[in-house]
Amino acid sequence: MLCVDNFFTGGKANIEHLLKHARFELMRHDITFPLYVEVDEIYNLACPASPVHYQFDPVQTTKTSVHGAINMLGLAKRVKARILQASTSEVYGDPEIHPQSEGYWGRVNPVGPRSCYDEGKRCAETLFFDYWRQHSVRIKVARIFNTYGPRMHPNDGRVVSNFIVQALRGEDITVYGDGRQTRSFCYVDDLVDALILLMDTADDFTGPINIGNPREFTILELAEEVMRLTGTNSKIVFRPLPADDPRQRQPDIALAESKLGWRPTTELAQGLERTIRYFQQAL
Repeated sequence: MLCVDNFFTGGKANIEHLLKHARFELMRHDITFPLYVEVDEIYNLACPASPVHYQFDPVQTTKTSVHGAINMLGLAKRVKARILQASTSEVYGDPEIHPQSEGYWGRVNPVGPRSCYDEGKRCAETLFFDYWRQHSVRIKVARIFNTYGPRMHPNDGRVVSNFIVQALRGEDITVYGDGRQTRSFCYVDDLVDALILLMDTADDFTGPINIGNPREFTILELAEEVMRLTGTNSKIVFRPLPADDPRQRQPDIALAESKLGWRPTTELAQGLERTIRYFQQAL
């Protein structure tokens, strides 16, 4: 197994337990530049995924999604590898239908502060399907919904890590907007299981396919659950909602259930407990 990372948002500590494994190799590389290796399968997971990180350098974020996709697809074409693209629920933008199925084309602001990520991922999907149609590259496209779990960065900027870190530090829990906006949180182990199942499907199944937990929670419910599990004395404070922040997000996973035989098994409280334990040690 070859792991390629430029460590823009990750850290070597996350894979330290794998470094001594005889079949694990680490390469520091940015996929906006071509990569010349020999592989059978490619999981393209590259791109900062939280607003704090992807808005830090929006041009580079777009390059990672677009140039990165071109480089990885070029590699897959050359070595005849199967390739999986980690797309995102953000391709649906602030959706007009609920829950979101794969047939929905989305409602994305192409010029907003989030568009470097949203539109970058949409363009990556376009490239994947064009390489499939034009060059017969064997592709898989997964649209991932709000994943969380251990090894998230303490300053990741996503809502689960924000709430846990604030609670453990006894700081105010920052809720943007009125807290009624919804998300569907999928524990990382469930996500990994789904990606492996997707990669192993027949070549005639390409996706896109929603991967996420269909159980919907308001942001306020998440904050209250984190406070309960940490036993914090933190107070909830409200701040203005950022531009283009989706009001609702819930995957329709009927396709994942039928094609992969997959459904997430980790309940929110169970996943949060594991994530909280990680952050207690990390902090």
